[in-house]
Amino acid sequence: MTTAAYYLQLYDAWNIALDYGLVFKRFQVWRLITNFFFLGPFSLPFAVRLIMIAKYGVSLERGPFDKRTADYVWMFIFGALSLLVMAAVPFLRSPFMGTSLVFMIAYIWGREFPNARINIYGVVSLKGFYLPWALLALDLIFGNPIIPNIIGMLAGHIYYFLSVLHPLSGGKFKLNTPFLVHKIVAYWGEGTQINAPVQSNPTDGIVFRGRSYRLGGSQTSSTTRNSHQN
Repeated sequence: MTTAAYYLQLYDAWNIALDYGLVFKRFQVWRLITNFFFLGPFSLPFAVRLIMIAKYGVSLERGPFDKRTADYVWMFIFGALSLLVMAAVPFLRSPFMGTSLVFMIAYIWGREFPNARINIYGVVSLKGFYLPWALLALDLIFGNPIIPNIIGMLAGHIYYFLSVLHPLSGGKFKLNTPFLVHKIVAYWGEGTQINAPVQSNPTDGIVFRGRSYRLGGSQTSSTTRNSHQN
């Protein structure tokens, strides 16, 4: 949506870019969030980023993070915060860090599915563990900036190390999802969550669940009543 609006010249992309000078001097704090929503103008790299989100992001959501919506949301929040901290270093700074967040997804997917077979443009076949490195090499060959990709992979490694590798090696510290994130997801989400301290309440956030949810509930209730009457 942001790219389409930019293509239609509905706004200037630099108004949502990350600029710490404007954030602190003019209190344009929205830049800390909006810069993640712009993946660049319509182009081949833009299309590749969308495919990466649709394929690897959804695969994570339906695989390792199935019934762990709060953990999935926290992964993105932690990654975004890590990238904002790294962007404080001038050499690592990028006006738009959406690409970095996409590469974080690719890195975590590669660690979760290290032995999965993937094809790069139908030419090269390799294991999932090497996916982010292959994509990094392609951007280098095509002349695209690679610093955003590298810091995205670094953010993904920090998250995976603190949440998976370090606890498995016997470390006492584990990056757990904050209770507030669990609470928000439980309020707006639905369905049972694994290892969540807060579960969804069917009456919470019902306005966003749609007419079909309420109709289904009514039909279930009337069916139950009819069965009791019979």
